Amino acid sequence: MKPMWKIYALAIISFLIGTSQFVISGFLDQIATTMGVSVANAGQFITVYSLTYAIATPILITLTVSIDRRKLILWSLAVFIFGNLLSYFFPSYGCFILSRMIVALGAGMVIVTTLTIATKIAPAGKQASSIAAVTTGFTTALILGVPIGRLLSFAFGWRSVFLDIALFGVLATLVIIAVVPNVKGDDPVSLLEQLALLKNPNVLTGLIITLFWLSGYAIVFTYISPYLLQGLRLPEGLLSPALFVFGIACLVGTTIGGYCADRFGITATLLIGMGINGVSLTLLSLSTGSPVFLFISLFIWSASVWSSQPTQQYNLVTLSPSQSGIMLSLNQSASQLAMAIGAAVGGITISKFSLHSITWFGTVGVAAAMILVWGLHHMRIQHAD
Repeated sequence: MKPMWKIYALAIISFLIGTSQFVISGFLDQIATTMGVSVANAGQFITVYSLTYAIATPILITLTVSIDRRKLILWSLAVFIFGNLLSYFFPSYGCFILSRMIVALGAGMVIVTTLTIATKIAPAGKQASSIAAVTTGFTTALILGVPIGRLLSFAFGWRSVFLDIALFGVLATLVIIAVVPNVKGDDPVSLLEQLALLKNPNVLTGLIITLFWLSGYAIVFTYISPYLLQGLRLPEGLLSPALFVFGIACLVGTTIGGYCADRFGITATLLIGMGINGVSLTLLSLSTGSPVFLFISLFIWSASVWSSQPTQQYNLVTLSPSQSGIMLSLNQSASQLAMAIGAAVGGITISKFSLHSITWFGTVGVAAAMILVWGLHHMRIQHAD
């Protein structure tokens, strides 16, 4: 099998992981109603998931760095499946928190490992595009997983969605066994050595870019369903189509981002994508009562956000090519920490201000990321000289 087809198989795995993470945002209002909590409090389930992912992933990657990557994915998927079954069969408040933590443990390992394999088996000159292909699977969860999850939650209850995810996890396991090759692990690196990379100003700045950029995204996305329904007064019947449009735009943005990073460079791709991101958030906040304008703004926002995803991952890999697995692991931790911060800040924003105000706070995070991208560009030029 050609390397790119193997990478597409990895994209299927990342689709499953993406669905498990993003699907909650599609029925957050239902979870809040069922458990008798506010939407802001329900949003903290995402915080718990993201914090667990952020803290545990680099530790687990360190402990398993020398294990064959294929074997590691299989073990990680087993943990992932168990966590989703726990959500379905033991759906109490406490158990749901525990299950999200278990799912996060498996998900973090799967994503980092798939990205590592993709960078190692990618054809020459296609590293960014290969990362984009795997990321496309992740973003496809927003095209199919989130809107379908919303529909299934109405038909069978939101807990049934997690049973479906567990069953697809079994199918994903079969795909891995059939097509993913054995890939040797990296040389052992201690956690202290891994964290020592943070002493590199370029690496630290690169990770902070991820933190600000994705925090701005998470402030809005965590509460996307109540924001569209209540903040922008979108009719309930148009919510699933809106989520579908959002997902399609993710796919478009990821593909464009990977291509542009290979063709035009990292800095230009990030600055243009983030600039459009900030403008589109402003347009989205002004689309109240106009579904057509809302759909257009939502598409532009989603595409611009996700154009930066493969670009930023490749950006970090180029900062330390010999330690790509560790860099991707650190970036995953930064990403999930950003999601946790965004969910928390969004919850505070809703409580203190209004649903309608979350896009303004999201724009602040994107603006800070743009400043850091420009700063990192100049730091790399100075280092090269």
